[in-house]
Amino acid sequence: MQRVLQDILTDCSTEDKFEFSIVCEECGKVWKSKAIAFSKARIHPVTEGKKVVYAALYQREKKEAHLKALKAGEKLFSRCPICHRWVCDDCFMVCEDLDMCKQCAERLNEKGSIVG
Repeated sequence: MQRVLQDILTDCSTEDKFEFSIVCEECGKVWKSKAIAFSKARIHPVTEGKKVVYAALYQREKKEAHLKALKAGEKLFSRCPICHRWVCDDCFMVCEDLDMCKQCAERLNEKGSIVG
């Protein structure tokens, strides 16, 4: 089964904010999404009903933040068609026949230029 960027998107969220990260599988550089505050952060529900409402709202806002992080990550990371790793723009090369990660380009003696 083909891996998707979602598989390497790590949830770094807290009770107060939503944030996600991706680690380049070539160089190990960590990218973090823009932190998005939970709309009810630091507001304590006064009833059991509000706890349920806030929990549902938290999940909805987290899902929206997750989708935004995926879209942002797709602009900064590429999947190598040879080794299938997700790499940052500093580790991805535009080559003559097929774009690929630096490691695969080196191994296959392909010339190209770094995206980043």
